[in-house]
Amino acid sequence: MKFIAEIDVMPLKALLDPQGRAVTGVLKNIGLGELENVRVGKHITVEVEAGTEETAKQKVEEACKKLLANPIMESFHFTIKAN
Repeated sequence: MKFIAEIDVMPLKALLDPQGRAVTGVLKNIGLGELENVRVGKHITVEVEAGTEETAKQKVEEACKKLLANPIMESFHFTIKAN
């Protein structure tokens, strides 16, 4: 069975996000100063072949921990749906 995983990887809240700060600064410069504290991350979509949704979740979690997110600097969250 095929599943689709939607993964969001974000910098940890305790860490400085230079890209987010740069975007926040530009927003102020273009008259959108009410938009604050921007955090910039990654959105990843992946297809997973697995027998069950639980197996698909395990595979995606392993991929996130081993490759897609750096646990020292980033957190991740994902959702799984049948394709």
